[in-house]
Amino acid sequence: MSRMFFEPGNHKEHGFTFDPFKATISPRPIGWISTIDENGVTNLAPYSFFNAVSWAPPCVIFSSGSRPDGSPKDSALNAAKTGEFVCNIVGKAQAQQMNQTAIHFPHGTDEMQHAGLEGLPSQYVKPLRVKDAPVHLECKYVRTIDLPSVSDKVVNRMILGEVVGIHIDEKYVADGRIDVTRYQPVGRLGYMDYCAVAEVFEMNRPD
Repeated sequence: MSRMFFEPGNHKEHGFTFDPFKATISPRPIGWISTIDENGVTNLAPYSFFNAVSWAPPCVIFSSGSRPDGSPKDSALNAAKTGEFVCNIVGKAQAQQMNQTAIHFPHGTDEMQHAGLEGLPSQYVKPLRVKDAPVHLECKYVRTIDLPSVSDKVVNRMILGEVVGIHIDEKYVADGRIDVTRYQPVGRLGYMDYCAVAEVFEMNRPD
């Protein structure tokens, strides 16, 4: 069996146009993070470095790069300043609007409004929820963890939050379980590729 080996960043020596690292860890769920800034303006942005990291209590993380000067992006900045954020789960029907909120707008821009999305008030936190998203996770900010970075102008940060409230659209629940095939959660693959979960299979643990 022939396998390629290279250190991160040296992919072009092996004929790769782009670094394939992110394509090797896929699909990755997308955390559509809504926050509010110091003036109460809504910010909404998608993060594919996102996942659940514990369940008692449930906690999630999203990881963010930085602005060109190394300062935090709005989601990370707002979450740390206000102590709150919402993870909206992206279904296939919201994929195009999610992509619209990935545009790098100036600080203070309401991406939810730009994408034509309606917000709903949350139960325990101030940031709005995306109305059409199938699932919302209301989160209390726990901490920001600085990650290794290649330079002072490319700063990586991981934001950790505790889930304090969960909203699930009832039309996606069947027989006491969430049926993900009804809303087809969107995942990020490598490059500009995405997928939507339309088929599942079950395996019980051998023990």
